Amino acid sequence: MSIKTYIRENRERFLAEWFELLRIPSVSSQQIHRPDMQACAERLRGILLASGAERAEVMPTAGHPVVYAERILSADAPTVLVYGHYDVMPPEPLALWHGDPFEPVVCDGAVRARGADDDKGQLMIQIKGFQTALQEGCLRCNVKFIVEGEEEIGSASLKPFCEARRDLLKADVILVSDTSMYSEEAPSLTTGLRGLSYWEIEVTGPNRDLHSGHFGGAVANPLNVLCRLLADVTDAGGRIAIPHFYDDVQELSPEEKAMTAQAPFDEDAYRQAIGVEALFGESGYSTLERNSCRPSFDICGIWGGYTGEGAKTVLPSKAYAKVSCRLVPRQDAERITQLFIDYLTGKAPDCVKLKVAHCHSGQAYVCPIDLPAYRAAERAFAVAFGKKPLAMRRGGSIPIVPAFEEILGLKTVLMGFGLERHAIHSPNENFGLERFFTGIEAVAEFYRNWHV
Repeated sequence: MSIKTYIRENRERFLAEWFELLRIPSVSSQQIHRPDMQACAERLRGILLASGAERAEVMPTAGHPVVYAERILSADAPTVLVYGHYDVMPPEPLALWHGDPFEPVVCDGAVRARGADDDKGQLMIQIKGFQTALQEGCLRCNVKFIVEGEEEIGSASLKPFCEARRDLLKADVILVSDTSMYSEEAPSLTTGLRGLSYWEIEVTGPNRDLHSGHFGGAVANPLNVLCRLLADVTDAGGRIAIPHFYDDVQELSPEEKAMTAQAPFDEDAYRQAIGVEALFGESGYSTLERNSCRPSFDICGIWGGYTGEGAKTVLPSKAYAKVSCRLVPRQDAERITQLFIDYLTGKAPDCVKLKVAHCHSGQAYVCPIDLPAYRAAERAFAVAFGKKPLAMRRGGSIPIVPAFEEILGLKTVLMGFGLERHAIHSPNENFGLERFFTGIEAVAEFYRNWHV
């Protein structure tokens, strides 16, 4: 039996197991879902055992549990460590979903549910690709799985977990499916991820909310101050104004620029898909360079004062914001974190009190394209998708990937199968059925092609 035949004959079983995971509301950021996190980990353990793992355990951490599984063929065989996560983002706003976010529905050739892509769909691609390779005799290496429940909240428990279990996690390379492809017409492998620093800001003015008529113009409004501070972080050309922010940023080589330019990018279609009249970013760089190879600053949320129905003429006591920077290779996330804190506190006027709290951060990552595992992934994509994949940096962050390199000394190959239209983190997240099955084929082909 061929890889394609095995996948075709097991389609319904693969879908049923995937849907079981999707029905569990494993939202890591909300306390109400702690029992669901445990239930999802337990169900995942069962799926891994049914898929060919000889050992699978739910292991406690300081936060949500980690699921570990393995299939050891030989002590002398090379080892692949597969990483994924079973936690998902909150589904809100619920009113924008076309149905229950935790009841998977097949619509227009895609499965719609929270986690359909990020990361339960892509995780199941890895599990079922492993199962297919095992059943078809393509597996010549040991395979270990480490699946966490905190990726969407910064992976706080996974780093100490890895540090304490270096021997258990020994491998030759790490395989991750938690990224995207360029497009269906132009499949790609991710060769780099941006790093991340994330902060929460609190600005305090008067000791209580004030009448804006009695006090407006005489007392600093914390919301006004916060907006002014954050507006000044970037200049009119989209460049970040923090002193020394760009000190370690390495310009793209001519070869990387040429590789990025090879992508069949339609800027008008990109703009229209997100409903904007014009694009904006750092001057002197293309859109693809800006959203993958250059650093950025964004206000992720800002609030304060009265936001209910109708009018309330209030001068608020406090204002808040959540902000982040995406970082590029050679920028140190810890250094940037402190540079931002120093910059903002130095700019804050005496008429308010400012607090800047660092939430989490992660380094950027680059995968060498001459790595044997990368070459195996390249060949696997060529078989499954019918063409050689592009090598593309992507703009997202997976903080645990550079941490793996630091702790375990391992490089990671990023075999992502998502698309922009899959709406991860948004209402009506979805994942194409055929992409799911083609991804399984690609992973099985990876095991056929990889050798150390």
